[in-house]
Amino acid sequence: MRLGSAPLTCTHTTDHPTIHTPVPHKEITMPLHNNHASLINNTAPHIHDPAIVQDHDGSYAVFGTHRMFAHSDDLVHWSPLTNNLTRNPEAELGAIWEQWPASPTNPDLRGNTWAPDVIWNPTMHRWCMYLSLNGDDLRSVIVLLVAEELTGDWTYVGPVVYSGFTGQDIARTDANDVLREAAATSSPMDAARILDVARYMSRKDTRINAIDAAPVLCEDGTMWLAFGSWFAGIWMLRLDPATGLRDRSIRYPLIRDTTGNASVSDPYYGVKIAGGYWNSGEGAYLVQRDGWWFLMLSYGWLGRTGGYQIREFRARSPLGPFVDMHGNPAIALGETPHNETGRTGVRMLSSVHWHDGSDAIEVSQGHNSVLQRNDGRMFLVYHTRFADRFHPDDDEDFDMRVRELVMTDNGWLAVSPALYRGEPMQPVDMADIPGDYDIIIHDPTTCFTGDTDDTGRREGVGIPQAITLQADGRIICGESVAFSDTNGLTAPRMTDGAPTCGSWRFAARARPGLPEDDAGPVIGAAHAASDIVMHLNGMPYHMRAGAQPHDAAPARILLTGVGCNQAVWGVRRG
Repeated sequence: MRLGSAPLTCTHTTDHPTIHTPVPHKEITMPLHNNHASLINNTAPHIHDPAIVQDHDGSYAVFGTHRMFAHSDDLVHWSPLTNNLTRNPEAELGAIWEQWPASPTNPDLRGNTWAPDVIWNPTMHRWCMYLSLNGDDLRSVIVLLVAEELTGDWTYVGPVVYSGFTGQDIARTDANDVLREAAATSSPMDAARILDVARYMSRKDTRINAIDAAPVLCEDGTMWLAFGSWFAGIWMLRLDPATGLRDRSIRYPLIRDTTGNASVSDPYYGVKIAGGYWNSGEGAYLVQRDGWWFLMLSYGWLGRTGGYQIREFRARSPLGPFVDMHGNPAIALGETPHNETGRTGVRMLSSVHWHDGSDAIEVSQGHNSVLQRNDGRMFLVYHTRFADRFHPDDDEDFDMRVRELVMTDNGWLAVSPALYRGEPMQPVDMADIPGDYDIIIHDPTTCFTGDTDDTGRREGVGIPQAITLQADGRIICGESVAFSDTNGLTAPRMTDGAPTCGSWRFAARARPGLPEDDAGPVIGAAHAASDIVMHLNGMPYHMRAGAQPHDAAPARILLTGVGCNQAVWGVRRG
């Protein structure tokens, strides 16, 4: 079947957007540990690239790089999860490892089992794990393993998608057969283009890295797999629910972008949904909520000073076109150096130094997954490094973090300022929202560098601003100031008190008559009474207020929201 020839809930689009995004890519080798249990801290597992899954009994499991797995009943306390993959991965993966990724310069299977993700396949009645086996020069393969129980043991099924092949060794992969099948149903001219593998030689074209698998199950039962990292971007191909492997009946056309320099649809890799041109962007994750598909990508490099961060896009289809709040597309149309300090994508998190010193300063936060819990609540799970937890010879001290996600009234996902400690965000009375807050805007144009500026302030670490939400709708900030508004013709005058720096109002009152870019579309059910629209320094932000413990403090009112392609946090003072 050629993609798009039959109606699907997850429909294909030929409207292929463009974007911006690079930085020379540099992989990092994380230390291997023989003692799996020693890496599972009771409340902060040392798990990289965590993929969160809820089991049928309501418990949770996290699967990470190097087969670091953990189990929890409450998302707070974690214990090691061991199975045949943690004990003896060679038994299931040794043959495919030797068949493709292994090389004299990269001989170790155990150090190259990257970023698995797990999904329940109702057709197979099995848990399906999609795991990357990483090789040198992008010579990687994503494989499928299945299990009856989420905890394992796991049985190898087969390869799903390869990368890093050339014209000389493509026959050792399934790409050769897939391309020939596509060519057989195409015109002679198109067939010649399909069989020309030159596009797979360029990292700025279609030489992808088959890592960071993210399976997707649609409401109509169709399954897709997102994959890729940096280089040629993030791609989606259709899976066969009966086998969990590639659906070989689907044909993807060969379509080049508007520049003609890279593919946006490929007979082997499927449909491009983000990135490309060697720009940074990896660890894709897709989640559906209230009629939208949200795509999250990690920009930057994963090291402590690499600017790793999560950017958010959304679309009506899992195949895109994904755009941010300003309409910037997730797909690149050319090279954009240092896109981790660019303004494409909604930046969801950044490094923050709270005034009270609470929480270690997180840096290089990324490669997330999302839990949609059975009760409807959502949680962002990611790994982070820390500004002050490192050794000069090894800055690879990282932990997993869990924060709640909420939907704003204009239809974007926002992250709670508080780490999840077992108490979700609770509704607050409208009358309780006015008060004093510390506000942080997650600036997309800066990131932690490890350096300090001339004032001693750490570069890329945000310092909250004190503001007050007045009951009359004003936002005031700071103290009384002296100023002159007549270019020095008159003496400076003093403000009567703290100057006004904005306004706020409840979303229910803000909506009538407001333009689309301010109020936004109504998504799903009516917004909560604690949704507010805040205009700060002339910029609109759509916020959700809720009560939740912040660090060691008892429950206090928190604000979280988005606006102008960046996230905003507020924490009630006192």
